[in-house]
Amino acid sequence: MVHNFNGGPSILPQTVFEQAAQAVLNYNNTGLSILELGHRTPTFQAVMDEAQALLKELMQLDSDHEVMFLHGGASTQFMQVPMNLLDEKDTAAYADTGVWSSKAIKEAKLYGKPEVVCSGKENNYTAIPKDFAVPNDAKYFHITTNNTIYGSQWQKIPVTSNVMVADMSSDILSRQLDFNQFGLIYAGAQKNIGAAGVNVVVVNKNILGKVKRTIATIMDYRNHIKEGSMLNTPPVFAVYVCMLTLRWLKEQGGVAAIEKLNDEKAALLYKEIDDNSLFKATVVPEDRSKMNVCFVMHNPDLEEAFLTFTKQNGIVGIKGHRLVGGFRASLYNALPLSSVQVLVNAMQDFAKNNQ
Repeated sequence: MVHNFNGGPSILPQTVFEQAAQAVLNYNNTGLSILELGHRTPTFQAVMDEAQALLKELMQLDSDHEVMFLHGGASTQFMQVPMNLLDEKDTAAYADTGVWSSKAIKEAKLYGKPEVVCSGKENNYTAIPKDFAVPNDAKYFHITTNNTIYGSQWQKIPVTSNVMVADMSSDILSRQLDFNQFGLIYAGAQKNIGAAGVNVVVVNKNILGKVKRTIATIMDYRNHIKEGSMLNTPPVFAVYVCMLTLRWLKEQGGVAAIEKLNDEKAALLYKEIDDNSLFKATVVPEDRSKMNVCFVMHNPDLEEAFLTFTKQNGIVGIKGHRLVGGFRASLYNALPLSSVQVLVNAMQDFAKNNQ
């Protein structure tokens, strides 16, 4: 058995793989593959409708919030958000907590005046900034709720009178939040929602249409809402996999149930890291991510040997991001607790032989 700790594209539920594989061959006994299903057909319209409805239900969204499945991944949203929400002279507040928030800040400079109100850069992003103020005139405050590369996470969402914008690519639907408090949420699907190739955007429609600039048709959120995420050909297969994954999450008991499991997985692994004399976590305890557990070895010379040892035990995907090195174990929703136990056992066995 392979235990998949990849940071993304990542593990999905086994039932989703099985259903998606069958749909590639013959979708719902139509004689057609999901890959060749016309996106304007009633058959695919039912898929899109269910995916949107499931996401609204799981997030408990109010009637002001709209759900879109778009192309381009979260990186496109780095520029599409300010394009839709900022005029050239407008300011927006950003929290710099890692690589992805830094990229979002860079893109926002093309459309307005982003102001970095807090940053973890000086401490190498090992902690979430605590003391900062968001200017009242900022059109929105942007945070990256979970930092996939460095392994930190906003355990408490800041309270502000500004419109809240969040990149939730790596922890969406992993824990209970008041999702209605956000003006806009975006997330690449390939971690907790589905397969790579589609981006989820949740937006309060009341914050749109305020800018004076002309927005290209394909980049205007209002057009995608009006057309039900079918302004152009959607990524049909990726949306279908999202629908299956959201179905699975609902069957597990929804976000509340998966949060309990995620807490258990993270607690198990962090305890081993803290107790094992060979390893140490890289993020301060109060800000540690429950999705991406980053850690290193006290003796870096042992890292390659440990990677080899984990591969021999069927553990894949724990090598740290190339920017930071070390190790990263991603504990996304579909990862079972048993896989975390296998990793913990491997860490204990390796320590016994390398003291």
